[in-house]
Amino acid sequence: MKKSFGVIVAIGAFANAANAQSSVTLYGIIDESFEAVSNVKTAPGQGKALYQLDATSGLQGSRWGLRGAEDLGGRLKAIFVLENGFEINTGKLNQGGAEFGRQAFVGLSSTVYGSVTWGRQYDSMVDLVAPFGAAEQWASHRGAHPGDIDNLNNSVRTNNSIKYTSVNYGGLIFDGLYSFGGQPGSNSRNQIFSLAAAYTNGSVAFGVGYLNVRNPNISFFGDNPSGGGVTVNNMAASTNPVFSGYASAHTYQVIATGGSYTFGSATVGATYSNIKFMNLGDTATSGPNPLGYAGTATFNNAEVSGKYQLTPALLLGVAYDYMRGSGVSSTLATVHDSGARYHQFALGADYSLSQRTDVYILGVYQKATGVDSTGQVAVASITSVTAAAGNHAALVRLGVRVKF
Repeated sequence: MKKSFGVIVAIGAFANAANAQSSVTLYGIIDESFEAVSNVKTAPGQGKALYQLDATSGLQGSRWGLRGAEDLGGRLKAIFVLENGFEINTGKLNQGGAEFGRQAFVGLSSTVYGSVTWGRQYDSMVDLVAPFGAAEQWASHRGAHPGDIDNLNNSVRTNNSIKYTSVNYGGLIFDGLYSFGGQPGSNSRNQIFSLAAAYTNGSVAFGVGYLNVRNPNISFFGDNPSGGGVTVNNMAASTNPVFSGYASAHTYQVIATGGSYTFGSATVGATYSNIKFMNLGDTATSGPNPLGYAGTATFNNAEVSGKYQLTPALLLGVAYDYMRGSGVSSTLATVHDSGARYHQFALGADYSLSQRTDVYILGVYQKATGVDSTGQVAVASITSVTAAAGNHAALVRLGVRVKF
């Protein structure tokens, strides 16, 4: 449901600024699902089936937002976005309780020079590389790479950031983001920067990006209002065993690329990401290190996927993801991290009832081997689901999405 500025008279804060060159759009998504998950850990060595409603990890997180623009002349506009994430089953705010936790930024946009925006924003890889992954298309947050370790499904936003996004140069788009650490006497502590570019030419498209985060346990994974190293949204307190043991990393780095090729009604795609938790052992400025890790933990993730528009209303999708973690050294003789391996399969179907409403079904299966970041035998860890009691887990999700 899109309404011009003059119609949304209830938004009194903007009413006096209404004119023919200005607009505000109210928009939103409600995505609700029934979910069945196998082998959820309830006690050491014990797993049981879980049945639940979930409105946070669907095709798109439930949200509402305001998007506005004012024409300043000379092909220049002032723009803003305020976007709230919420859980419809409880009414609570998502993103750690932030009122506009999904996005909140203001800026200037030119049809000649591109745009510059300031606030809480998506990093550059989320903008230009993530769209090639199955999770961003039809596989939902549950189909993200294990733990969404490379953030290609946008689990984490970037605070205190300034971003430049180019115009489209014959199919080429690029952007860059920088987040100020805000630490007196240290320009690098807690800083974040990312760069990415994407190119589309007919049926072929590809993108590449880079993300570098200092003190990620606090600046990135602990970026919400209840953050600061003690929330479920940071590494140290997370129940995600894929990488939660690496909270003492001084630097988190991701290099990723993706591409797709469309022929007729079918599209095949692939992504690759290299993820590093570097300079482990920084307990002074990053996070705890109970297992005495040192050096760098490295993961390589590769995904191949396909989707087919069987009818104008019905989309079918399939994806396979493989992730391999390297071993990391420890100062404790009792800890031996040999690295973990994760195999993940996803199948999905999405049926459009109208332009704004669709229903979907998703199946995900994951198997893990090796030793994970907690120094324990690796267990299946489907993104945002409580880790399994053993090395495998499966999930089925039935959902409905309504856009307004």
